[in-house]
Amino acid sequence: MTDSSRYGAVDVQYLDDGGARAALVVAEDASFATLVEERTVHVETVAPYRPGHFYERELPALKQVLSGVAPLGLLIVDGYVDLDPAGRPGLGAHVADAGLAPVVLGVAKTRFRAATHAAEVLRGQSVRPLYVTASGVALEVAADLVHGMAGDGRFPDALRRVDRLARGAAPAEPAQG
Repeated sequence: MTDSSRYGAVDVQYLDDGGARAALVVAEDASFATLVEERTVHVETVAPYRPGHFYERELPALKQVLSGVAPLGLLIVDGYVDLDPAGRPGLGAHVADAGLAPVVLGVAKTRFRAATHAAEVLRGQSVRPLYVTASGVALEVAADLVHGMAGDGRFPDALRRVDRLARGAAPAEPAQG
């Protein structure tokens, strides 16, 4: 990852009408200190939930929100890259395989029983860790990046913001210049 990389984080919220809202935030630095782009898209229909196939619901929505966006050097997803030490693919692995970014970090709020390889990252005063997995970068580098993201709470500010956008908050207006 070079200094000129763009860094993104995505999230998806499933709606009562059977669709979903996908959200993206973009920063030009790995700390996500200043967001330079926010975007949401409404997805009319999503695949039904099938245990072990979550990516079938989420990946099409992520592709839509990333469509037309300048390339990202790193993308953070809400969940796991791989689900166990043997590399069983999670959402992040499918995102990486789809070529959406060369580096994909999974940041999960809850422990997945089989993901014993995930790095536990404590932030702020929280005693509850975030669980980090990665593709395209060493796990230690990924954990350090998540630990160093802007915000002093358990959840980095950018991940909190993309979650709010997916839940329906309006994106910020682009700066005029």
